[in-house]
Amino acid sequence: MDKASIEKVIKEKISPKLAADGGGIELVEVKKDNTVVVKLTGACGCCPFSMMTLKAGVEAELKRQFPEIKEVVTG
Repeated sequence: MDKASIEKVIKEKISPKLAADGGGIELVEVKKDNTVVVKLTGACGCCPFSMMTLKAGVEAELKRQFPEIKEVVTG
């Protein structure tokens, strides 16, 4: 699991879904403990459901692709 492969999944699988609702996502960093830090942008940055999107959407998809991910957080 490296930053480039996570970035590819975000770009190809996650971003289009968020963009459909006016939102976006940026990969900030992949920490040594396998925590992925992202920034939700656009409508997702201020949406009251953004934490649900982060955990049920973004984190779930990334963990499907990379089971070694500990968690996904905003930062």
